[in-house]
Amino acid sequence: MSNFSLQDLEKIVAERSRSGAADSWTATLFRKGIEKASQKMGEEAVETVIAAVKGDDKALVSESADLLYHWLVVLGIAGIPVADVMAELERRTSQSGLAEKAQRPAS
Repeated sequence: MSNFSLQDLEKIVAERSRSGAADSWTATLFRKGIEKASQKMGEEAVETVIAAVKGDDKALVSESADLLYHWLVVLGIAGIPVADVMAELERRTSQSGLAEKAQRPAS
């Protein structure tokens, strides 16, 4: 089992975003901004769902990796550390999912 974590990938994304390198996809997404990065994240989310529905485990793993990467890029552009998301998940696990959902404001 690998010790590679979301925090490791978050650091790599941050380093590459600061590089400004023309050949870096991460730096390119940061230059293009939140709209382009969010669009790419959405595309990867759809591709992940398609792989799951098809039962294509190999594609599901690959698309999930793409989705997590683009999610971290979006968070990075927004200035939100992954630790904030993890803290929210930790908070939510202190009660049942149904109880937590019932406490959310209506949308």
